[in-house]
Amino acid sequence: MIVTIIGPGLIGGSIAIGLRESGFATRLIGVDRNADHAAHAVALGLVDEVRPLAEAIRESQIIVVATPVDSLVTLLPQVLDLVNNEQIVLDAGSTKGPALQAVAQHPQRARFVATHPMAGTEHSGPTAAVAGLFLGKCCVFTAIEQSAPDAVEVARRLYESLGMRITYLDGAEHDLHVAYVSHISHIASFALALTVLEKEREEDRIFELASGGFSSTVRLAKSNPDTWIPIFRQNRDNVLDVLDEFINTVSRFRTLLIKKDFETFEAYMRQANDISRIIDK
Repeated sequence: MIVTIIGPGLIGGSIAIGLRESGFATRLIGVDRNADHAAHAVALGLVDEVRPLAEAIRESQIIVVATPVDSLVTLLPQVLDLVNNEQIVLDAGSTKGPALQAVAQHPQRARFVATHPMAGTEHSGPTAAVAGLFLGKCCVFTAIEQSAPDAVEVARRLYESLGMRITYLDGAEHDLHVAYVSHISHIASFALALTVLEKEREEDRIFELASGGFSSTVRLAKSNPDTWIPIFRQNRDNVLDVLDEFINTVSRFRTLLIKKDFETFEAYMRQANDISRIIDK
């Protein structure tokens, strides 16, 4: 396969590494408007070359669009304008509603498979791309009934070559569930980092005393706002829903501390421990 990666950053670049290592792709073409990112993508071997959008699409069998979700609304229709009935377009967006709506009436809609490979780190850009990022992780396919069966099958083989397992949801279900299991984690991490930076003025103490637990909890606070603001914007209603629930839960813990009700506090903690039954499967 000849594959074009539009946006060879953390996600797009890691996909490129995986496709090359698995032998799924024999040639990888990058598209990136950021000249520095384009140069890094080639220098790091993520892609073999960087080409203008139309040229890259013309030479490819699969086009993976791995750009921030706000750009997908305009970029996906432009990409579909350029593909034929044999080519396949995938996205890697963390939200699905606006992107699906943007291509709903496109004549080449059937050549598009909406996907979300659920993996990542707090880093961004081509230098953040890593091998094995997707191994054992989940990739969500959405609205596949609107995609051509052959396109879905190739997309499935692509992600399985990265070591991913596939699940299927409609767009609204996807956006609701990722708000609960992904997006709220980032908001909580940003909030905790801000709290510590406000209260602990001695940076040396943060560095010296931050344990593994604190470091892992605030790791996501290092995530790129250019990536996450569009996600929060597009999934605002679902994020607000889960954020309200999170605030209510934190408030309950606060009330228990005020009342010195450590018996109930312990009961809540043991109830929370049940998450290991799901996460450690």
